[in-house]
Amino acid sequence: MRLLAIWIINGLALLALPYIVPSIRVASFGTALWLALVLGLINTVLRPVLILLTLPVTLLTLGLFIFVINALLFQLASHLVGGFSVGGFGPALLGSIAYSVISWALSAIFGQGRR
Repeated sequence: MRLLAIWIINGLALLALPYIVPSIRVASFGTALWLALVLGLINTVLRPVLILLTLPVTLLTLGLFIFVINALLFQLASHLVGGFSVGGFGPALLGSIAYSVISWALSAIFGQGRR
């Protein structure tokens, strides 16, 4: 039940992104849910491998390179999911940061407070 709630919260966070970053497009709530699933799978499987492979660069930049990895994975998701588009690297960077913040805030409001 908790996993379903987190999935819906992430879908809602993705629906809010076009209002914050104008060059991001999400076609519908169904697309947002599908995108939340794809992003979850990408972040579970691919992100740890990329962080491990780029560890020297991440250490040199004091962890800021993780933002670049997040933006690239966000762009990858836009290529995998129809109905979702990102206008370039800059919007992907802003979108990934905004998505993280909105998702965290919605989870804090709706999800984590009730146990």
